[in-house]
Amino acid sequence: MRYEQLADLPCSITRPLVLLGDRWTLLVLKESFAGVRRFNAFRANLGIPRSRLQDRLTRLVEHGVLARQPAEDGEHPEYRLTRKGHDIYPILMAIREWGDTYMAPDGPPVHYRHTDCGGEAHAALECDSCGTRLSAHDVTPEAGPGLSTLS
Repeated sequence: MRYEQLADLPCSITRPLVLLGDRWTLLVLKESFAGVRRFNAFRANLGIPRSRLQDRLTRLVEHGVLARQPAEDGEHPEYRLTRKGHDIYPILMAIREWGDTYMAPDGPPVHYRHTDCGGEAHAALECDSCGTRLSAHDVTPEAGPGLSTLS
């Protein structure tokens, strides 16, 4: 199967990975959450080649994750997270938490604190019915309505 065909699979993990599944895209999003909005700032912060950055920004705009807007100062355009883009935050925080656990031998390089109370922010999977925190051992996949499109 060709990479481009993966977006057509009825899988809610595979489809987003076609858009988000490379390091440069995730790093552009990380920078966006840190307040970076300009092409040259992304490039300077990441050391990413111009053509690759342009490709990632274009794809994120095409998919409605970022919006390209004129800058307030009338200079180069800005790239701002949309609501769809903001909804990616828990994914990045889950990756960060895994990285803090398994790839940060000296401890987390950054603590993410709840602005209101100062508590540590954590990514968590929980049941929408009873609120129990879940792991892969606690979840059973079952066919959903989107799978019927295969028939």
